[in-house]
This record gives sequence, C-alpha cells and structure tokens, in this order.
Amino acid sequence: MVKKISVFGGSTPEPGSPAYQEAYELGQLLGEHGLTVLTGGYTGTMEAVSRGAGEKDGHVIGVTSDEIEAWRPIGPNAWVAEEWRCQTLNERLNTLVTRCDAAIALPGGIGTLLEIVLTWNQLAVDIIEPKPIILLGSGWQRVMETFFAELGEYVSVDDRQYLAYAPDPTSALELLNNFLGLD
Repeated sequence: MVKKISVFGGSTPEPGSPAYQEAYELGQLLGEHGLTVLTGGYTGTMEAVSRGAGEKDGHVIGVTSDEIEAWRPIGPNAWVAEEWRCQTLNERLNTLVTRCDAAIALPGGIGTLLEIVLTWNQLAVDIIEPKPIILLGSGWQRVMETFFAELGEYVSVDDRQYLAYAPDPTSALELLNNFLGLD
C-alpha cells in the first residue's frame, strides 16, 4: 500500500524564495520514493511540495475547504492531481491529520502550528494510530525546546516521542524511512 504523507507549511512563500525551494525539494524526494503527498492544496509551501512531488510522478492530493475559499478566493494549485473537498476548516484539518501515515511540518505560521499540535494531541490521547511528526528546520525545534523549558511539566516524556526533528528535506526523508521502512 502506498504511504500517504501530510505536509504542513506556510501559505505565503513565493516561487524563488528559500522556503519555497526547500518545500519543492521535499516534494521531489517524496515523489521520487513513490509516496502520496497530502497538502492543504493551495499556495506557498503547499504549492511547492505539490509541484515537486508532481514533477517526480508522485501522486498529489490537495485537501481543500469551502471555508478557506470563502475567506480567500483561490482554488487548488496546478499540481493537485486529486482534490479532497471539505466543507469546513475543521474537517480539512481532521482529514490531513487522520488520513496520513506520517506528517512533516515545514516552517509556517498559526495554521501550521495548529496542524502540528492537533496531530500531536490526537496521538497523545490515542485517537489516531501512532505516526511520526517530523518538524523540518531549526525554527520548530527551538519552539519546542522553549515550550518544554517553560511548560514541560505538562508534557510527558512519552508524548514527546512523536516529534522528530530534521534540519533539511534529505534528513526528513531518512527519518521517514526509519519510521515507515520505505526502502
């Protein structure tokens, strides 16, 4: 069975920016390994991952939402091969979290943080099957280190096991391979 990887990330990076390029490279690696990529389906890193995976013959699913498009009139990016349409943002988030075998978070803002924490919380309370959450880049690692330093008494060591850190797309793919046995 083909593994599905949800990729979370910011919607603002533009083509040519370092963040867009990093997401594009991640998409290429996922596509080269025959993985199905799930993204939010729109702009920024979602577009870059979709483009990279699509150009390497990976299957790209865009999980879109009526509420998002009412807020910001935009359709799925050009590299979405299959659209999973959701009515609400909550349904979209739940789909991205529950229908993947692993999640990778690129740098992003409030929405990306929500996706990380929602996935992590559902893992912690056994709502979803165990899966890794790979946080790409030093930013998320610093955020989590600060969180644990300031509020660590509220997060058990067992719950921290779901998070893994990767400095770059190649390292993220290596972690995926370790968790999912891709090769």
